[in-house]
Amino acid sequence: MIPDSAIWLTILFLGLGTNLIRLSFIGLLGGRRLPDWAMRHLRYVPIAVMPGFAAPLILFPAATGGQPDPARLIAAAVALLVGISTRSTLWAVLAGMVTLYLGLAIF
Repeated sequence: MIPDSAIWLTILFLGLGTNLIRLSFIGLLGGRRLPDWAMRHLRYVPIAVMPGFAAPLILFPAATGGQPDPARLIAAAVALLVGISTRSTLWAVLAGMVTLYLGLAIF
């Protein structure tokens, strides 16, 4: 068993470390403009991060005990197709929601 003090020290140091990392960027770059090459690369960060958030919820949903189900897979596919065809996040989310609720009612 790990003592409570070790857990709290670990939490404290991890929190301090993440705040120092954030502060280093804000402190070093807060009032400066980033170079064009950096801005070009940073433009792709949200696109790269979002699948990492969505994939576990689609493939291993807690509502089904971690088992993939057809309703979520179909809703994800519909949202992806609508997003690609309309290039609109709002329409993709709405289409995915409607498909998910219909799929849950059917399956």
